[in-house]
Amino acid sequence: MPGFHPLQLPGSRHACLPFRGRRVVRKGKVLERSGALQLAGRSRVCFRAEYPAVGREGSRAAESRQDDKIPNVTDDGQQREADSCMPDSEEEEQSPLRHRPGEARVRLLCLLQPSRPPPRALCRASPWLRWRRRWERGCAEGKCRFRAFSQKSWRWKSVSANERALRYREGQQIHGFTVEQVTAVPELFLTAVKLSHDSTGARYLHVAREDSNNLFSIQFRTTPMDSTGVPHILEHTVLCGSQKYPCRDPFFKMLNRSLSTFMNAFTASDYTLYPFSTQNPKDFQNLLSVYLDAAFFPCLRQLDFWQEGWRLEHENPADPQTPLVFKGVVFNEMKGAFTDNERIFAQHLQNKILPDHTYGVVSGGDPLCIPDLTWEQLKQFHATHYHPSNSRFFTYGNFPLEQHLKQIHEEALAKFERIESKTDIPKQKLWEKPREHSVTCGLDSFAADPSKQTTVSVSYLLTDITDTFETFTLSLLSSLLVDGPNSPFYKALIESGVGTDFSPDVGFNGSTREAYFSVGLQGIAERDIDTVKQIIARTVDEVIAKGFEEDRIEALLHKIEIQLKHQSTSFGLALTSYIASCWNQDGDPVELLKIADKVSRFRQCLKENPTFLQEKVKTYFKDNPHRLTLSMSPEEDYHDKQAKMEAEKLGEKVNALSEEEKTQIFEKGLELIALQSKPQDTSCLPALKVSDIEPRIPFTVLETTLAADEIPVQYCAQPTNGVVYFRAVSSLNTLPEELKPYVPLFCNVITKMGCGALDYREQAQKIELKTGGMSVSPHIIPDDSHLDVYEQGVLFSSLCLDRNLPDMMHLWSEIFNNPRFEEEEHFRVLVKKTAQELSNGIPDCGHLYASIRASKNLTPSGELQEMFSGMDQVKLMKRIAEMSDIKPILRKLPRIKKYLLNSDNIRCSVNAAPQQISEASKEVEKFIKGIARSKKERKPVRPHVIEKSSEVKPVGSEMLTGLQITRKLVNDPTFKPCQMKTHFVLPFPVNYIGECIRTVPYTTADYASLRILARLMTAKFLHREIREKGGAYGGGAKLSHNGIFTFYSYRDPNSLVTLKTFEKAVEWAKSGEFTQQDIDEAKLAVFAAVDAPIAPSDKGMDHFLYGISDEMKQSHREQLFAVNSDNLVDVSNKYLAAGKSTRGQAVLGPENADITKDPSWVKR
Repeated sequence: MPGFHPLQLPGSRHACLPFRGRRVVRKGKVLERSGALQLAGRSRVCFRAEYPAVGREGSRAAESRQDDKIPNVTDDGQQREADSCMPDSEEEEQSPLRHRPGEARVRLLCLLQPSRPPPRALCRASPWLRWRRRWERGCAEGKCRFRAFSQKSWRWKSVSANERALRYREGQQIHGFTVEQVTAVPELFLTAVKLSHDSTGARYLHVAREDSNNLFSIQFRTTPMDSTGVPHILEHTVLCGSQKYPCRDPFFKMLNRSLSTFMNAFTASDYTLYPFSTQNPKDFQNLLSVYLDAAFFPCLRQLDFWQEGWRLEHENPADPQTPLVFKGVVFNEMKGAFTDNERIFAQHLQNKILPDHTYGVVSGGDPLCIPDLTWEQLKQFHATHYHPSNSRFFTYGNFPLEQHLKQIHEEALAKFERIESKTDIPKQKLWEKPREHSVTCGLDSFAADPSKQTTVSVSYLLTDITDTFETFTLSLLSSLLVDGPNSPFYKALIESGVGTDFSPDVGFNGSTREAYFSVGLQGIAERDIDTVKQIIARTVDEVIAKGFEEDRIEALLHKIEIQLKHQSTSFGLALTSYIASCWNQDGDPVELLKIADKVSRFRQCLKENPTFLQEKVKTYFKDNPHRLTLSMSPEEDYHDKQAKMEAEKLGEKVNALSEEEKTQIFEKGLELIALQSKPQDTSCLPALKVSDIEPRIPFTVLETTLAADEIPVQYCAQPTNGVVYFRAVSSLNTLPEELKPYVPLFCNVITKMGCGALDYREQAQKIELKTGGMSVSPHIIPDDSHLDVYEQGVLFSSLCLDRNLPDMMHLWSEIFNNPRFEEEEHFRVLVKKTAQELSNGIPDCGHLYASIRASKNLTPSGELQEMFSGMDQVKLMKRIAEMSDIKPILRKLPRIKKYLLNSDNIRCSVNAAPQQISEASKEVEKFIKGIARSKKERKPVRPHVIEKSSEVKPVGSEMLTGLQITRKLVNDPTFKPCQMKTHFVLPFPVNYIGECIRTVPYTTADYASLRILARLMTAKFLHREIREKGGAYGGGAKLSHNGIFTFYSYRDPNSLVTLKTFEKAVEWAKSGEFTQQDIDEAKLAVFAAVDAPIAPSDKGMDHFLYGISDEMKQSHREQLFAVNSDNLVDVSNKYLAAGKSTRGQAVLGPENADITKDPSWVKR
């Protein structure tokens, strides 16, 4: 359906809303937001989004981290972002580098723990074994026995969800369903109940778990046989109105009528998935009703098909003299999607290695084929694919199963009879000999070496993904082969100097019926294709001969253990994504969840046969004739050729029209505009009320102590399931200005260059064996009460099992005291990889880059944000990667280290189980005492430093009264904001637009009004004008924590027209053309973000990182409740009206004659 991250990668998904919401991804760093995390290497058994729809994750995710932009540390692997319907505007303060689209893969075990922590039993000695034994003992007795805890204390109230599930018996009939299997999965603290619907054969899996963030999803196997994008366009169109809810776009409207924590829809290569999650039982029933009616009884109106899919329409719909052009949300989405060379490569890879059936086409739609799809074909595809007999239902959480079954049966399934589903995907016929293919792409204007823009990979077809243990084994094998500097392919390919980074889609891909593995290089010279092929073949032979070191295997299994224990707020979403592909092929989803059994069996196989993995390599790589070599080289006129082919397709369509048909097109265009502009009666839709929102938030107990008598350390005792989370912030105030541009590079490499007695390979191994990841990132945080005041620093983050805490802190000590900078060649490798990742990320993150640039001159911190996270950083890394002598850059790192890696201006935080706090405090004390202090006092480079303290109020006799964390903020009294308009000319067929306005800081009442207004403008004006009428994949408004109000659009066919739309949105807001119901809906949407679940690992982080206390959040909450119509009109006039506040604009996109003629624009 409608979506944000749109291009379909093999196995990836297209979503209705651009799905940028909760997962922030960076190659080498995965900041877990969505709940799906790669455990085993680069495999993508689950979450690979192709074409997302428009969902809560897109529209609201942006909101959700305004008060909770807390980086979580994960492994060093890669992760694929899911695409969603609307671009998630909430990533505003995250570096686009973290949104590595073509990079991210959700790996094998996308299973993180739930939003609600486990029982206190987990917080005692031997927690894992104690929990498991008690669970197993309870299961054997037909019950589970645990203590109940108050919900307010954020511990599980009981195990009633599991108890209820364990009472079901095979053969039991419930509301038209029959129970087939009940299985306890102790390692994930859940009970799986598998059912089938008696009259239709619909399959159902319920996962009972004491998690309040309940999730529903419905999945259909969708197997297109052409590249018209029919499943993707259908995904968008079914959400545009249904029999019970005939208003236009009930899906988008429900975003503002619920407290959902996630809403979206996704189109993968062979299935379409519709998930939502919420913590509110009434909300769950409301959303379930809307989703069921949309999936099974959609209107599928022709005008909705034209809007969401494609249409011929006059350039100016009101003027029949203007030329006819192609329009449509999905059409423009996919045009934007295929500007990403990594996506182009990955799409061709899937199409070529599995050419015989549905995987040989583009499920999201090829822009040149989309105009061949007819409305009748769309309706027929729905009739044959969206039937209960071809469906799979999934529910998760602590709500009662019976209520779900009753509603699903009565509102949908009872109205159908069983049919014979003919959507099975046959196995790919195996090749007798390897094949080779070559494709072309566009030039990369940011390539470090323009002569090295070729990509090549060798890919191998593997096993059927329904063989869950074989798939598990091959996913682990993939990780051993390609993950980290100790892997054989990293050593052989990345360190060869032949290319810049691994080829797209590297590693294990388990999203298709038969999995495949791919490895290769990008950024090579075309003449080196054979060299890469030879290196790959030689490496395969070496692995067969030598095998893998035992420590590497143990490190991988340790990664599984720690990620099973790490608790996520989106566990249900991770689960539904994890099981989707296998279940879609009739595999057993419950078997997938039995991870502990697979680990035990894997260990047993290695014990019984030491060459177990080498034999797999020989079978699947050495002796496998189903092997594809794919190469991709750029053409200078590639985009011109694409435009020419589109023009030819358009000409064919237009020339085939009669005069009567042309008249009809004009009339239909006017009809669509009128329909889009007509006020909608949404009274048929269910909705929560503002009164359903909790008036107060629970406060988190924090304790602050001084380590080494002077360094503040914040402790937050949480049921973290045996995992300890450490963070530290070190100030940049004394760093010389000339070194600041290199801070992001320093952060990227400091944990990868070696430390103490460890070289970089040994360091990587130690990090994998003893931690769940160690990351370093720039930390630019605006003050909560002054726009011109900010904190500049570097954030250090890591997590580990409690038994490994001394080892983790020792690693940090060595990194701080004895980092190694002598490995010049390894540094060059890291530089090239970073530059390549930044370049590759622009097509997916263009609106973020545009917004960062547009806000550059609005606050003193804006310039630093652009330097660290914007196009300036992309260009700097390109220049560094081009340097033949990299020593001058390498010599800067020890200089930066002197100012950053010491205890002069540092503060720390620890989140851990209560009984671990004492041990953690000893280790942190030891760390602080062990790191160096500056020999002489360094003065801040910018003399205007403000010391700001945030007092932790005592909550109990054990807390120390009056201890404060003091943050040293920077102020520039001479700063004056100024306007800037920048056009980055890039070879894209669509635009990414940002317009930023300086407003007010977080603590003011007007901030709350502007926050509500941003959501109101998005839902009631900008969505209609930018997406529905303008055809962009996404667009809207958001208010960032730094007080910058941002308008944005994503994959937009327009540029100046959209900027004019932003002006019209302000005029609309000033006029007050909205009702009290509109305001209430905007409040619901904002509170859904404000009240999003917070994992135990992130509790207290708003206070530690941003200086925002629970008292401040409660005050902001009350300000949000108090916002009224007069407030909204007032802030529109006061801040957003022309001439009232300083603003900036930026556009990333193709050449534009109108912009070129306007001297106020700076062309880059």
